[in-house]
Amino acid sequence: MSCLIHVEIDETGLPAPTPEIDQERKVAIYDLLEENSFSLPEVPGRDVPPGPFRLLLSIIDGRLVFSIQNKDSEKIAEFHLSLSPFRQVVKDYFQICEAYFDAVKRLPPSQIEAIDMGRRGIHDEGSRVLLERLEGKVVIDWLTSRRLFTLICVLHFKG
Repeated sequence: MSCLIHVEIDETGLPAPTPEIDQERKVAIYDLLEENSFSLPEVPGRDVPPGPFRLLLSIIDGRLVFSIQNKDSEKIAEFHLSLSPFRQVVKDYFQICEAYFDAVKRLPPSQIEAIDMGRRGIHDEGSRVLLERLEGKVVIDWLTSRRLFTLICVLHFKG
């Protein structure tokens, strides 16, 4: 089974999320666990641990950390990614999400839809960056990348 069966966010040092951010996180984790594709790539001379997998996402020393465990909670891999490639797209994503949540309260559906299309476009860009950064480390599909990008945004949330 090449999939995630558990996803956790290490909230150490993170500010309390807003209700909207908390809802985004819950939905992303739920959707991720319902349907995902996640495996470790084959490396010459090394056995590839089989899934299913458990994932802990955290930020340590300014780096995004993916800690991967097997179903028995034994650590089998860990890698650290620079946050620099994500900073601008996460900033843009938060700005458009704020505009979207504000628009839902006061604008007509046609304007909300236009903002939501922009939000999805920025989200797609972040998902593409994530796919590039994970190349050679894990094998995921597009939907898994999108849901993981949402969780990375939660880790960036500054309150």
